[in-house]
Amino acid sequence: MLIGRILQHKGTEVTTVRPDVTVAELLAVLADNNIGAVVVSEDGSSIAGIVSERDIVRRLHDRGAGVLDAPVSSIMTAEVRTCSLDADVDELRHTMTTHRIRHVPVMRDGGLAGIVSIGDVVKSAIEELETEKAYLVDYLHR
Repeated sequence: MLIGRILQHKGTEVTTVRPDVTVAELLAVLADNNIGAVVVSEDGSSIAGIVSERDIVRRLHDRGAGVLDAPVSSIMTAEVRTCSLDADVDELRHTMTTHRIRHVPVMRDGGLAGIVSIGDVVKSAIEELETEKAYLVDYLHR
């Protein structure tokens, strides 16, 4: 299965924040959208970085509450792994597991086309297994 198929079902909306937004403002964006990560972008299409709940918790632990007034750019991961719409879901699952990544932006023609989470990838694998099971059960009952 390809990543583009996941986005067909999930949708292509990507929540972004500018690098100069404070961490406190970022927390509101995460809460308001009920999401675990946002792409950091100057223009809503390019990628400057990505910030997850985990990044915030770690920086709070390291730096204390003062980090809430810091810009998102000071805590974001700048080296972002991305994938394309035609990336294989199984390969991406392996990459996400190996590198302990929970969110991967999807790119098309140099711009954001969507974002997938490890939950999206696992869900697609389960759906694929259920489909295979149904075919096998049908085959055995013929």
